[in-house]
Amino acid sequence: MLSGKKILVGVTGGIAAYKTATLIRLLKKEGAHVKVIMTPSSKNFITPLTLSTLSNNPVYSQFSDNLTGEWSSHVELALWADLFVVAPATANTIEKMATGVCDNLLLTTYFSLKTKTLIAPAMDLDMYLHPTVKENISKLEVFGNRIIAPGNGELASGLIGEGRMEEPENILSQITDYFSTKKKLSKKKVLITAGATREQIDPVRFISNKSTGEMGVELAEEALSLGAEVILVIGPSSFNSSEGIKRIDVVSAKEMYEAVHDNIKDADIIVMSAAVADYTPEKINPSKIKKQDNALNIKLSPTKDILHSIGKIKTKNQILVGFALETDNEVENATSKLKRKNLDLIVLNSLNDKGAGFGGGTNKITIIGNNNKLSNYELKSKSEVAKDIFNKILSLP
Repeated sequence: MLSGKKILVGVTGGIAAYKTATLIRLLKKEGAHVKVIMTPSSKNFITPLTLSTLSNNPVYSQFSDNLTGEWSSHVELALWADLFVVAPATANTIEKMATGVCDNLLLTTYFSLKTKTLIAPAMDLDMYLHPTVKENISKLEVFGNRIIAPGNGELASGLIGEGRMEEPENILSQITDYFSTKKKLSKKKVLITAGATREQIDPVRFISNKSTGEMGVELAEEALSLGAEVILVIGPSSFNSSEGIKRIDVVSAKEMYEAVHDNIKDADIIVMSAAVADYTPEKINPSKIKKQDNALNIKLSPTKDILHSIGKIKTKNQILVGFALETDNEVENATSKLKRKNLDLIVLNSLNDKGAGFGGGTNKITIIGNNNKLSNYELKSKSEVAKDIFNKILSLP
């Protein structure tokens, strides 16, 4: 299962660092490629030579070699990894990961990652139970990290309770589980729309909305990680997507309509998360409209309803998922949209929920099926929301 997987192991300054040697040995035995980053304080507990020997790679710790000036690129390390595993993760490192502090190579690499991170906390009982630590761990989960809960037993201090780093064999099992769940959409084609459209008024002005495209990009990344062939049709957005995703950049609702219909035929799953403009100017002024004292009237016409058009032509073998962003009568309006547009699922966002909707890294959703059954989810990072959505799609008969 791990043959050829590139796993980056981060080691921080806790007594449990001695267990990391066993974890690296187990990873190598499973055929994984392993590289190690150590914080400076972790060298007080285990030597770089030990971990370098076990991983068959140099150990990274400093930003550069003071003698040669050779640079250890945190960007290259982040791009290399299929998975980042921090074991052990001390309270100090957990706080820095949760609050954006980048004062060593491990942390700068973490903040440059495009893949997921598994975090194995290790600390004394009272420290692990402290509200600040609990809050920081919760933040990391919201950000999309996976926490490997510590075991319960005798600690280095002599206390007995939670806080000891999970055993290497169990960490290995969780790493294996992470990769084993990633190919459920193998040989499937997934079409996703994302972001806002821009409806031009004149050469410098347009009508749009606050959608950034982040949710759609996370959906595309999740579909890719599940083994799907992914096509992402996206309006103007600053969010990048992985090279394995076929990305089609569009601007207007008309362009998005055409791109979707050009790629719909062989799609197994269609997820329409884009916030498409409902109206577009009937006429685009060829030059910039000058400000005048009198009122300016712009005549708008409805855009083509992409979701409705797909609902009319989708086959019984295609799954169609829509989104509804509502401010009033949320469930009623979303359920009506589900029926009218022949959807299999609809993902409801309410602007009345703090942290949901456009412009943030989190979302809070309710998924409604065509049996009117509601599944409610807590506020999560958009990457975790994408997992929830695809888990629901995969559960459909």
